[in-house]
Amino acid sequence: MFVGDSLNRNQWESMVCLLHQSSNFTGRKSHEKSGSLVIFSIEEYNTTVEFYWAPFLVESNSDNPWRHSIKDRIIKPESIKNNGDDWKGVDYLIFNSYIWWMNTGYMKVLRGSFDVEPVEYDEIERPVAYSRVLKTWAKWVDENIDMKFTSVYFMSMSPTHIKSTDWDNPDGILCAKETLPMVNLSIPPPNVGTDHKLWGIAADVIQTMKVPVNYINITAMSEYRKDAHTSVYTTRQGQLMTAEQQADPATYADCIHWCLPGLPDTWNELLYTHIILHS
Repeated sequence: MFVGDSLNRNQWESMVCLLHQSSNFTGRKSHEKSGSLVIFSIEEYNTTVEFYWAPFLVESNSDNPWRHSIKDRIIKPESIKNNGDDWKGVDYLIFNSYIWWMNTGYMKVLRGSFDVEPVEYDEIERPVAYSRVLKTWAKWVDENIDMKFTSVYFMSMSPTHIKSTDWDNPDGILCAKETLPMVNLSIPPPNVGTDHKLWGIAADVIQTMKVPVNYINITAMSEYRKDAHTSVYTTRQGQLMTAEQQADPATYADCIHWCLPGLPDTWNELLYTHIILHS
């Protein structure tokens, strides 16, 4: 089960495609949605590959998987939706949480309940809120996961390529029309919207946990891939972009999510390697 935001869903989609590509399934397969959960089932192998929408891992006002485009995103840092009951009992749990933190330097933290109007909140610095959330997540993992039956993974942050000046292309338009990765690997990766404070917070929290968590670093390799985003070849609200939208990449290019086949396949190869090594 992949748990997290749309980048983890991107990786889940990659995993489902890789399974289709590499295996000769003759039995029944199914795809169903149930609340925050999307389930791909392969009955022949008694296997499911699942994705659970939880962009902040903790409870928030953005937990509806189909209606989450909320301007004022508010989190409840010490509460996990339904006590994380939907995450229990799987063999492999793959978590992430990053891109939904990047709208602002401050996070709105609930004071009280979402059920009481008006909803009241405090605003605290992003790293402070991120640390509180990951400590809540870590506590849940330590209290609910039996390491003899479940392996836990945390994917590091997936970078964005929104400012073409970050890779010395002042005439570029976001990531649109980028056809090559950054090829000079002798220099450090560019600063492309990666908050390394959050990377370090995740690493530090994981080090304190009783249950071993494999922190899979996809960040540096992904920072070089300015060419790998869906750009204008994507959907908006479930619809393919129109020709007019594609002609306006400055407004419509998606430089957050990734093409498939593409970079998330490599993330899954790393994940698969970790699974095999620790089996």
